[in-house]
Amino acid sequence: YYTPGVAGMFVLLGFLLIGAVLGNIVSLICQVLLGPEGMEYSLVLSYPLMFLPAMVFASHRSSSLSMNHEGVKLNNAHFAPFGAVVCALAAAAVTVSAAFCAEPVVTLLPQMPAWLEETLKGMTSGTVWVNFLCVSIFAPIFEEWLCRGMVLRGLLANGLKPVWAIAISALFFALIHANPWQALPAFALGLVFGYVYYKTGSLTLTMLMHFTNN
Repeated sequence: YYTPGVAGMFVLLGFLLIGAVLGNIVSLICQVLLGPEGMEYSLVLSYPLMFLPAMVFASHRSSSLSMNHEGVKLNNAHFAPFGAVVCALAAAAVTVSAAFCAEPVVTLLPQMPAWLEETLKGMTSGTVWVNFLCVSIFAPIFEEWLCRGMVLRGLLANGLKPVWAIAISALFFALIHANPWQALPAFALGLVFGYVYYKTGSLTLTMLMHFTNN
């Protein structure tokens, strides 16, 4: 029942920042208590925690609006006339193509700072199941809920033209990655994810696309 407009989008961003601070505190505690291994495993706790304040806020707003507002589904299945399987395969293929197309643009950027490169490498160089859980499961679920399920759905429900709603949600998706080396491909992919969500209403499908990319 909660369909945030532009102002609500910034409120959700604020709660995401609060969650990021809480997640960093948890990571620091884990690192102090468990050493280097604690930093790796802390991602399993800190990543979901980053989204928890926004989810609690959205749930509270939804509950308070449920008595006098018409709801807008988070997840639909408008796959006609092709069907779910064909749409899923096509969406996965388009995701890979979009990622390859965005890559040359990233190479035009200055060299990534060493500390950021080490941080990103650290997310994919540790225990396989931790990396897979955080990068390929948590990220698609939580980021798609926020960027497509809340932001894009809310902008569309508030009457914004689809082209602008998709562009703004893609920009929001880029912004939460917090660095240009990830933000540029995230924006390009966000446009693709947003278009698919607009046409199908399927959050499951955009999660699959996000999973494919990651």
